[in-house]
Amino acid sequence: MQSPNTPKPIETGDTLETTRILARAFGDDPMMLWLFPDEEGREGRLAQWFDIMLTQKYGPLGHCERTDAAAAFWTPPGTAEQHPDEETLARISGLLGQHTARLGEMLELVGKAVPQEPHWYLAVLGSDPAAQGQGHGAALLRSGLAKADAAGLPAHLESSKQDNIGFYERFGFTVRGEIHVPGGGPTLWSMWREARGRLDQHS
Repeated sequence: MQSPNTPKPIETGDTLETTRILARAFGDDPMMLWLFPDEEGREGRLAQWFDIMLTQKYGPLGHCERTDAAAAFWTPPGTAEQHPDEETLARISGLLGQHTARLGEMLELVGKAVPQEPHWYLAVLGSDPAAQGQGHGAALLRSGLAKADAAGLPAHLESSKQDNIGFYERFGFTVRGEIHVPGGGPTLWSMWREARGRLDQHS
């Protein structure tokens, strides 16, 4: 029998539960609070946001895993960045409303700070607050990093919560820089983990 925090691929039937977990996980995240400042109905809008991220972006292109109480979206190097279609753009605009422009500003800044060296990118990692401290996030992080290590590649992420920096540092990440989103926006910490395991590839 699998442990509740054993990583497994996200299947189509997992979408609803996964997006609800992530909505709870990011309920107090500074980036999400900035993009979704209206408290009423925020959790539902966050679930829809992560549905778009999973079904339209990272699900088709990336490496998405979950446990019983957490989820992670990764993209390996060489993943083609696809521009969202009109239907997806309409969904995003409907969710963000008058704050849609904030997303564009943030994405432009983040895009400029992305390391050019090939790497695995951790786009999303979140655990249900009710299950934090039970190893769900750590299990998903180890799983993705093992794939990066197997390929001898570094890993990159942006932490939108200062409290999470120490967690990532325990797995070998270091802060490379800060991204300050203007207009009262949050600070993002660009974090990098050097390649490991390359020597293990030689017989």
